[in-house]
Amino acid sequence: MSPAQIDRFFRALAKTLDEPTTVILTGAAAGSLWGHVRPSLDIDFAIRPARRSPRAWTRIEQAIARASRLTGIAVNFAEDIDRWSAVTYLDYRTHTRPYRKFGRLEVRLLAPAYWSIGKITRYWESDSQDLVKVLARQRVAPSALARLWARAIRASPRAPELTECRRHAEHFFLTFGARVWGPSFQPERTISQFHRALAQK
Repeated sequence: MSPAQIDRFFRALAKTLDEPTTVILTGAAAGSLWGHVRPSLDIDFAIRPARRSPRAWTRIEQAIARASRLTGIAVNFAEDIDRWSAVTYLDYRTHTRPYRKFGRLEVRLLAPAYWSIGKITRYWESDSQDLVKVLARQRVAPSALARLWARAIRASPRAPELTECRRHAEHFFLTFGARVWGPSFQPERTISQFHRALAQK
């Protein structure tokens, strides 16, 4: 998903919104705006109108469906994207950065470290490549990332996916850490920080 395609969708969406609304962009679309463009078939985002009501949500659903038809771009959206993953996104709404405004629609990007939670949880091959590119370009510190991933796992309801996410994190640091943080990166040190953070209460 290219920046031009993303802008085209939100420009079309803004034309039919009748009140201030905020979008938090995540997934591959957000990754492309953080500096890594790869083929993607849809746009993932949280969306919240200024006035929360069933009527307002119905209008938003209708506006999104219309914009999707007009642009030919598929979307995945929810009021709260925290429901999408077994591992919580924590306080993600307070960790965003402005992207653009389209009329009364404000589009923000989920901060790279918080964006990475969904990627490390699913951890398909495309996710690992997205992580490498975005974390390197945005210079996310490995120690901060280890603490955040551990905090997200600790805060999530118990489920098998938490053990998988832990293994994903360990694998990422071991396999891709040097590509993100350079040849001097010490994966064992960061994994130890990750384990200590997991053990905190």
